[in-house]
Amino acid sequence: MTLSVSDPADLGFNHALLERIPAHIQSKYLDTGRLPHAALLIGRGHELAHLSLQGNAREGQALQQDAIFRIASMTKPITSVAFMQLVEEGRIALSDPVHRIIPEWKDLGVFVSGGGAQPFVTRPTTQPMRMIDLLRHTSGLTYGFQERTPIDAAYRARKLEAFAGPDLEEFIKILAQIPLQFDPGTAWNYSISTDILGAILQRMDDKPLDQVIADRITKPLGMVDTHFQIPEDKLDRVPDCYVFHPTEKMKLYDPGATTAWGRKPSQLSGGGGMASTLADYHRFCRMLLNGGRLEGARILGRKTLDLMVANHLPGGGDLTQHSKALFSEAENAGAGFGLGFATTIDNAATGVAGSNGDFYWGGMFSTAFFVDPAEDVIMIFMTQLMPSSTYPIRREIKSMLYAAVE
Repeated sequence: MTLSVSDPADLGFNHALLERIPAHIQSKYLDTGRLPHAALLIGRGHELAHLSLQGNAREGQALQQDAIFRIASMTKPITSVAFMQLVEEGRIALSDPVHRIIPEWKDLGVFVSGGGAQPFVTRPTTQPMRMIDLLRHTSGLTYGFQERTPIDAAYRARKLEAFAGPDLEEFIKILAQIPLQFDPGTAWNYSISTDILGAILQRMDDKPLDQVIADRITKPLGMVDTHFQIPEDKLDRVPDCYVFHPTEKMKLYDPGATTAWGRKPSQLSGGGGMASTLADYHRFCRMLLNGGRLEGARILGRKTLDLMVANHLPGGGDLTQHSKALFSEAENAGAGFGLGFATTIDNAATGVAGSNGDFYWGGMFSTAFFVDPAEDVIMIFMTQLMPSSTYPIRREIKSMLYAAVE
């Protein structure tokens, strides 16, 4: 699938100002060895105003348009959209308790004390965990990498987030033995909640999650290079992936030639397990911008999508008021959270040019996207450096992009 670029002026962009973005990436991040490569797509409506490919995918191999990137948590919006199809079908409701589908969790308690060598002491929840809590990360679940509480430590001890971790059914059984961090619906914490949505999709559709996502999302949208396991004949398109190093800037983490994403995962992670391309993720974003439809494929109803991108944090506040997370793919100030996406509710508070009502997310390998319905704009950025909080490149790109809007 080849991407073609239109004249930026015809799409309301200043071409010279757009070209400052790859120049900035080159001088600040690539020439200095901070990032291995960078791919940037900027679209308006269904057309592209900018496409740049910089750096090497692997040593001596220039980054190509068809590169398949590990998108990590950019999997979450895909899984969330698939889950909302269940809601549209009347098979599940946002207000349903999670234990309706996962009865193993009916008696989950909230952490009081203990952990490590000591047994957990818990108390009953004040209200049940509901499906909406999984979508908006108010479930009381967490991530082990937050490294903040005894609950996080219990996740790490059980290797819940490892690439070769337990399958989704075993995942659910293990989590039934670990308390919640807080009462569902009372706070926001970045978590494995979307993985649980994936487990629910498996149970409801009675097929593995990769098949569920293929049938519901990627096949109808023509996302031909989006996979949980990258096929063998596509492995030559996978860039090397790096991890930040304080003195060497970055060290190889997952070589493209032998990538772990080429092996069958034991856990199909709806929260972070997929790989995709610029072209494929652009099709997903175009569907979102177009009210749930793309080229004859109806993925979601327009009003369902409106519901997803609205702010669902308790009381309508932003993440500075509700977040308990040490790490997130969103800046907290001015950001609300919907049903699978962060959403800008107070653009002035973000400190970056943009629009109220844009929605976005990113992945731990520093990938990112946003969709701005007010300006009809899509941005997708791909690179492969962990963690995504290493550099402020996402904010820089967004600021420079809006400077180029005429």
